[in-house]
Amino acid sequence: MALLADAGHNVSDVLSLILAWAANVLSARPPSDRFTYGLKSSSILAAIANAALLWVAVGAILVEIIRRFADPAPVAGTTMMVVAGIGIVINALSALLFVKDSKSDLNLRAAFVHLMADAVVSVGVVVAGGIIMLTGLELVDPITSLVITAVIAWSSWGLLRDSLRMGMLGVPANIDSAEVRAMLERQPGVTQVHDLHIWPMSTTETAMTAHLLMPEGAPHDSFLRDLAHDLEHAFGIGHPTIQIETDGNCACPLESAATV
Repeated sequence: MALLADAGHNVSDVLSLILAWAANVLSARPPSDRFTYGLKSSSILAAIANAALLWVAVGAILVEIIRRFADPAPVAGTTMMVVAGIGIVINALSALLFVKDSKSDLNLRAAFVHLMADAVVSVGVVVAGGIIMLTGLELVDPITSLVITAVIAWSSWGLLRDSLRMGMLGVPANIDSAEVRAMLERQPGVTQVHDLHIWPMSTTETAMTAHLLMPEGAPHDSFLRDLAHDLEHAFGIGHPTIQIETDGNCACPLESAATV
């Protein structure tokens, strides 16, 4: 059962890598009249699908664990150890391919989490196989499987939370919206900031819109260019759209709208 749990997670790893690869290909497509941002958000959908896939695997494994507790079956400890040992090597080496970019790209982080979790799971299977060989206790198998599901669930919870937040266009976790607002309010000539929105275009790109009230008159284009530069370098916001308003007596219809 422990080996089957590990194998089921390996299957989800393969699907995870396919989803990550497909999302990477789609994200590279240029914008069109229908998809004006291109298909960048496909990487967010892939991250959500990967997180959901892990939890489906957890559910399927739990069902089989319950059945195995009720009806223990003979276990081949040596086979468990050999097959799981091979899994450790393959998953660990594969995970190393994603280490560099996993911190900045949730889509690649999903694939990395899959592979690292499975390497750890395989270690557990090897240990369980050794215990079964030494003691003959067959209940070690479903108990190990239960621990495996807990590891998978724990490792994927953060991924599920972050991917769903991106899917709901939440402010990326690495950006403090209050700091962005304060930075905009500090700009020369700005007396008010409203209708500020920050959301992920993909797992690696962030967009922002804001209205700035500047009663002294519209600034030169260099102001917007420098502001865009500062937003990208300070917060990683690479696609800002700024609307300048100069008449404080002419209320903006979006001024009272909900903002971050």
